[in-house]
Amino acid sequence: QVQLVESGGGLVQAGGSLRLSCSASGLIFSISEMNWYRQAPGKQRELVASITSEGLTNYADSVKGRFTISRDNAKRTVYLQMNNLKPEDTAVYSCNAVEIHRDATTYRYWGQGTQVSVSS
Repeated sequence: QVQLVESGGGLVQAGGSLRLSCSASGLIFSISEMNWYRQAPGKQRELVASITSEGLTNYADSVKGRFTISRDNAKRTVYLQMNNLKPEDTAVYSCNAVEIHRDATTYRYWGQGTQVSVSS
């Protein structure tokens, strides 16, 4: 059974920092692309940051220079370091894994999400 468990969310003042963690089990972590999505109330879910199995990263324009995604394959964990947080970063942040096999078969998994709230 695949599980993605997020932690690290909370309430922080604008300009503050948080580090989210997503611990994965039951999937082949080393071949999985790992992503962080967020969804604010009344808005569509958006991709915040992604990291490939090779460590290549990509970010939404709104978080470039402030957020950093990283992964530790030995710990089967992906992180999202969020600095200089803004009220508009308030959302539920969810971890997503895309397990990509050599034959191009993919499996997608989601965590439950963790709330990040930034006060002005």
